[in-house]
Amino acid sequence: MNYVAPVWLPGGHAQTIWSALYAKRRGRAALPLKRTRWDTPDGDFVDVDFQFAQSESRPLLVLFHGLEGSSSSHYAQAFADWSAEQDVHLAMPHFRGCSGQINLAPRAYHSGDHVEIDWVIKRLKQEHQRRGGSVLLAAGVSLGGNALMRWAAEHGHQASQSAQAIAAICSPLDLAQSGAAIGKGLNRYIYTPMFLKSMKPKALAKWAQFPGLFDKKAMLNASDLYAFDNVFTAPLHGFKDTQDYWAKASAKPLMRDIRLPALALNACNDPFVPAHSLPQKTDVSSSVTLWQPQHGGHVGFASGPWPGHVLNMPEAVGRWLMAAAGQAVSGQQTYRG
Repeated sequence: MNYVAPVWLPGGHAQTIWSALYAKRRGRAALPLKRTRWDTPDGDFVDVDFQFAQSESRPLLVLFHGLEGSSSSHYAQAFADWSAEQDVHLAMPHFRGCSGQINLAPRAYHSGDHVEIDWVIKRLKQEHQRRGGSVLLAAGVSLGGNALMRWAAEHGHQASQSAQAIAAICSPLDLAQSGAAIGKGLNRYIYTPMFLKSMKPKALAKWAQFPGLFDKKAMLNASDLYAFDNVFTAPLHGFKDTQDYWAKASAKPLMRDIRLPALALNACNDPFVPAHSLPQKTDVSSSVTLWQPQHGGHVGFASGPWPGHVLNMPEAVGRWLMAAAGQAVSGQQTYRG
């Protein structure tokens, strides 16, 4: 992706915040979503939002959202627009607790949840095949992209039986480096409170379901993601502590094991993901394509005259996925300004 930021939107912070809050994320094509609830093997549930193509045999794009994201996130709405324009089925699974209702099990979600990714992708593949489709593409944004890359690395050649191509967008593939970055400087005062504002109430709801599940006082006192993960995310998902979680959940150390076509898109000025932590060619297999534009922020990539839009990134990623899977696109390029 050869992204050039508009002159009126300089810097990684501006490109991140403006894109999420104010830039246009829907064009003319996006359709209403249909929500389906799946029961999980451990007695919980996952909510999946669907947007169906006109032709049942068209490819299916699965989009995994980022930390505290949902199908309402700006990037999800932009991908929905692209999918409708290209007549591609779209499925947007919600990580547990992110669909607007607290989940039932004594767990939530985390950055390396490749087991959940595997279960979701395999079920979607089966349903897609029953409807007459064959091609499944998957993209993950931020946290969702790291988990998706972990899934591809963990399953090696087997992953291609479920998906034809995948993409990770602005993902913290080295969680320790990204965790350190978001906990210091301006990030600590801009983004950390934003995430904790929704994460702490969800943790409290989980404690109400399962009193004593974690140290409630320590969770409430957490002032950054390191402390929150240490008392909540890590122990609830089988990790010793934050350091153990970030080390074991990161995708970057395993990206040489990826065997299906995979794209990793990261802006070098992403406030969350330091440029020096990004994978290089020697860190990945020959199946992995690296796009590392100088600008874009964290899931930003706004384009066009003020107030801008965020529709070009999904188009670029979608086209790459379709090409990697050998599928044609319509050729429409409505949003290039």
